[in-house]
Amino acid sequence: MKLCRFQPLEFPAKELSRSPHPFHPQARAGIVEDGAVFEIRGEFWGERERTGASWPLNSVKLLPPSSPSKIVCVGRNYFEHAKELGNEAPKEPLIFLKPPSSVIAPEEPIVLPRISQRVDYEGELAIIIGRRCYQPRAGESVLPCILGYTCLNEVTARDLQKLDIQFTRAKGFDTFCPFGPVLETSLDLTKATVETFVNGSRKQYGYTSQMIFSLDVIIRFVAQVMTLEPGDVIATGTPSGVGPLSSGDVVEVSVSGIGSLRNPVIGPQDADAPED
Repeated sequence: MKLCRFQPLEFPAKELSRSPHPFHPQARAGIVEDGAVFEIRGEFWGERERTGASWPLNSVKLLPPSSPSKIVCVGRNYFEHAKELGNEAPKEPLIFLKPPSSVIAPEEPIVLPRISQRVDYEGELAIIIGRRCYQPRAGESVLPCILGYTCLNEVTARDLQKLDIQFTRAKGFDTFCPFGPVLETSLDLTKATVETFVNGSRKQYGYTSQMIFSLDVIIRFVAQVMTLEPGDVIATGTPSGVGPLSSGDVVEVSVSGIGSLRNPVIGPQDADAPED
């Protein structure tokens, strides 16, 4: 089942998260079926009761499919990606955080920061947590904590990452965490693929089955440190083939069985330009 958070385009909806206006219509939750969005009451982890309202999919603005309290990322979770950056594969999950302020929706622009000369795409499978999880018992499966799966672009200022010991600055810029467009509640991880395209040209391709650490291992590892809350996001790592983005590019992250996350790329001067 595909779930989404959305806003009907019955009002100006562009860049809602960045809008200077003090009031925004509330985000709605829905089920995506047959090219339409069917509104449901409450949150995704409830009973998903349909309200009776629906819209064609092309007449709504899709939002990130959760509003996370935190975004936990797993670094170097594919052997070939670790190798391409000259790193050894980790012996246990390498985790870091992105701030919620880095989140943007599908079709919203990734803004290249002035202080970086090299910004890379990193296409990833992300999981969204559906129930609280903290220090699970040995032998207890943590997979029921997964609400679903989505696409995520773990955008990185690569030059700053190389300068800093920690990843926070390189990973934490506003607009550096697009994810969506929908949340898929069921996914076969033995067959799912992760692909990234820049201007229609494929740059990354990998299978989620190639991940060094499984989702069970990742969730258990993270939950030993911090409480995972419903809506939190875990980005599971990127395959090899990462590369730079330039102003004017369009980057798409696709995960088979989920869909495609598409975002344009703009320079800082474009972000500062006044709206018409």
